[in-house]
Amino acid sequence: MRYSRDMIGYGEHAPDARWPGNAKIAVQIVVNYEEGGENSIEHGDAASEAFLSEIIGAQPWPGKRHWNMESIYDYGARAGFWRLYRMLSDIPVTVYGVATALERAPEQVAAMQRAGWEIATHGLKWIDYRDIPAEVEADHIAKAVELHTRVTGQRPYGFYQGRTSMNTVALGCEEGGFEYLADTIADDLPYWHVHKGKPQLMVPYTMDANDMRFSSGQGFGTGVEFFDYLRDSFDVLYAEGQAGAPKMMSIGLHCRLAGRPGRALAIQRFIDHCRAHEGVWFASRLDIARHWAKEHPYQPRQRPSQMGRDEFVQKFGGIYEHSPFIAERTFDGEMGAIHDTAGGLALRMAQVFRSASDDERLGVLNAHPDLAGKLAAAKQLTADSTSEQASAGLDALTDAERAEFQRVNTAYVEKHGFPFIIAVRDHDKPGIMAAMNARLANDTKTERAEAERQVARIATLRLQEALK
Repeated sequence: MRYSRDMIGYGEHAPDARWPGNAKIAVQIVVNYEEGGENSIEHGDAASEAFLSEIIGAQPWPGKRHWNMESIYDYGARAGFWRLYRMLSDIPVTVYGVATALERAPEQVAAMQRAGWEIATHGLKWIDYRDIPAEVEADHIAKAVELHTRVTGQRPYGFYQGRTSMNTVALGCEEGGFEYLADTIADDLPYWHVHKGKPQLMVPYTMDANDMRFSSGQGFGTGVEFFDYLRDSFDVLYAEGQAGAPKMMSIGLHCRLAGRPGRALAIQRFIDHCRAHEGVWFASRLDIARHWAKEHPYQPRQRPSQMGRDEFVQKFGGIYEHSPFIAERTFDGEMGAIHDTAGGLALRMAQVFRSASDDERLGVLNAHPDLAGKLAAAKQLTADSTSEQASAGLDALTDAERAEFQRVNTAYVEKHGFPFIIAVRDHDKPGIMAAMNARLANDTKTERAEAERQVARIATLRLQEALK
């Protein structure tokens, strides 16, 4: 089974974003423009809108218009947009514009362009795509780009569907003209997503620093709560930037929600808070995407989870000495992005090894050569074993050292029934000899457990080399 989700990302150490001017944080504000693109009988839909409004617990009205719902959306276009525009017109905002909403908003679009805002596409209509066939959604994306281009004079370079299906990201990749997709909440930094062998930049969005939580049961009740959350998010990310790991902060606004007077002040207070700090880069999403593509271009790398079985076994079949069944069983189990790193693949192979029968695990131990033994002298070690033993100087022993290794090796095997195993890259020659003498005294049960731990450690070190 191949697990599709990437649960590792950048891992413990994120890359240095290298924001312009050595900024400590990139602050990215989105204004969602959806008014006029929502579900409505007058828009040819089957029911009224029920999402992201002041009406708690709203439900669609099949076959009917909903006056209160429509007028809430009207407020966003008539008043809320302009309030946010006055606050943000000197900041490089990104607009998520629903194409049919933009078509019904000539004055608002002109204002967006006057302010130099990026206008990304928010799809054709503000509808839920979870049950819509892929071919229909693809057609809607194409029509959204076409209509967006006619309305604004330029095709969109960013895409955020919002109410996605499991096909949305793939369809966005396949459209071919987007510099970034934003239908992800998976990170604090942009990242490259690979679809059918081609890279696509993802610039993550947010559901937490988002005024949509004013319309949910668990969310913000007042502008003070919203500001507190935005400020705390900023402060944590800014501190991480000061510590050498700059991130981006996304803020999601909606004209009919944050554009209300009781909430808008939170936005102004947040902007003032940001401006009180040095090293803050206000940027559009397209600014961020282009910066990332330049500073962190896509770098192809080995992806074990994407290999064919024969290729995988050929490359990793010797990680456990002369025991390709470990690689075979690893490949046949669940694999995903977490196994495309040395640490992740080592852990998965160790699981397979520990799940093997007692005889199979003993066979793996006995597949290992004696340290500085006859195979080494005859130059019949595997390439990995040759390199490992050489790294500790075991290929350049004096006659006395070689005799001592052979003596202890013989005594160890006679007592425990398998060769002495140690991750030699973790030790020097004296340390190895000291460990051999110390472990010779262990009982066989204890030593068997230690030998198996060392086998897993050797595999980890080998994978680190193989996946550089």
